[in-house]
Amino acid sequence: MTDHPARRTYQHRRPSGRQRRAVLGGLFGLLLIGLIAGTGLARDREDATRAERTGAEALPFDMPTADVLRDGPHLVFAHYFPPYPLSLDNQPAEHDYYARNYLTPQGEQGRHGAYGGLLRDRPLPVQPSSGDWRLANLEREVRTARDAGLDGFTVDILSLTGTNRQRVDMLLRAAHRVDPGFRIVLMPDMTSLHTDPRTLADQVARFATSPSAYRLADGRLVVSPFKAEAQDPAWWGQVIARLRDHGIGTALVPVFLDFRANAERFAPISHAFSSWGNRSYTRQDNVPGDIQLAHSLGKKWMQAVSVQDARPNQGIYDEAGNTATLRSTWNHAISDGADWVQLTTWNDYSEGSQFAPSLHNGHTYLDISSYYLTRFKTGVWPQIVRDTVYVTSRIQFTDADSASLQPRLMRPRPGTASPRDQVEVLTFLTAPATVSARVGTVPHTYRAPVGVYAHDLPLSPGRTEAVVRRAGGTAAAVTTRFPARRTVTVQDLQYYAVSSGR
Repeated sequence: MTDHPARRTYQHRRPSGRQRRAVLGGLFGLLLIGLIAGTGLARDREDATRAERTGAEALPFDMPTADVLRDGPHLVFAHYFPPYPLSLDNQPAEHDYYARNYLTPQGEQGRHGAYGGLLRDRPLPVQPSSGDWRLANLEREVRTARDAGLDGFTVDILSLTGTNRQRVDMLLRAAHRVDPGFRIVLMPDMTSLHTDPRTLADQVARFATSPSAYRLADGRLVVSPFKAEAQDPAWWGQVIARLRDHGIGTALVPVFLDFRANAERFAPISHAFSSWGNRSYTRQDNVPGDIQLAHSLGKKWMQAVSVQDARPNQGIYDEAGNTATLRSTWNHAISDGADWVQLTTWNDYSEGSQFAPSLHNGHTYLDISSYYLTRFKTGVWPQIVRDTVYVTSRIQFTDADSASLQPRLMRPRPGTASPRDQVEVLTFLTAPATVSARVGTVPHTYRAPVGVYAHDLPLSPGRTEAVVRRAGGTAAAVTTRFPARRTVTVQDLQYYAVSSGR
């Protein structure tokens, strides 16, 4: 597989050149290959079909219609990373490119062997199809995002030629075919685009011919460069001027790695600001000040909302605290007055930051986000009408000091929260209820209140079961699909997730 992506860093986030190219491979190794080669993948396909068929009933609340969610100023995008579409080769998932090369340490001629392979997770498998399967799969992703309440994707433009460029073009087509109201924000990636202002502007102008390229009501094209500070405001001024030569007005929405250091100097040329943010639930205290600064400069703010971050090839991970980072970043977007939200990311599996439905998480993180998204967009917390329980946990312990197929282990990112070994039971309840949980062989019982409530339990080897009971009956129940183990072949410190609703 060619056209490997560049990689991002946040705060200190993007490695360079060759280091970035090692971002596409396969980590789950023999353990996951065994799963994929066996009956697990068939079950996953059945689960995916059932989840899509019962999507509306899977949520703890009734999702408003698209017309309601789009009737307001607040927008929610998800960062789309072109290297990881639903399928890379239209082959059965048991032996497709993900299975052969990205989910095993031996993949791609062993180039990812030092860190046990590149990926720990993958998109939910799709059946091979005839015709233009690439476009059909992108249309499916657009539908999934739209049905979860998203307004569009911010698409990472990694290259102006090659496979990743072609996927950007195709994503614009797919969005227009599925839903003309679904918007694609053009995001030149300044860690991998080493070009001049004229060339970049000319290529952006080509993308802008698509009716799905997002424009404001006044007709200005939204351009949202990642790591905008890689070039100074004068450079971006040249891009804006060249786009004007094409008859295109520009609304620049720079995404910074260091917002505070760049806000004032970029203010004269910007419509809005954003920061890539970080993935630790204990490091969100700067968000209110960032939003206040943006608004004081007369700019809108696009808040980063994230699940987690684990990068085997970079040897680093963040402690997300189960869903604590997800809930914290959403609550900051809501309570601190963000104008837009960017989910970081939709599908960057090499960073373990995906919201998109995946093999190990199903729809869980997207479903939870739909609840907060509804509050963000409508101003009212949705009423919980279906008891639902979500369980998140790792499948191994953070203190493991070896992995038989991975010579180089990940370490916590400096400044992140302290690593922890917890199972989180997150309940959305219509009324108080008793929760009975079994983590491995260890039983736990507690009382959960009405509404949203997170309860942490110590991780133990084995699977976790959680049952919600009320008035002598079972209101909701779920069991994790993967057991936690103390001995591992590769290091996998992502949080896995399951939902009783699906």
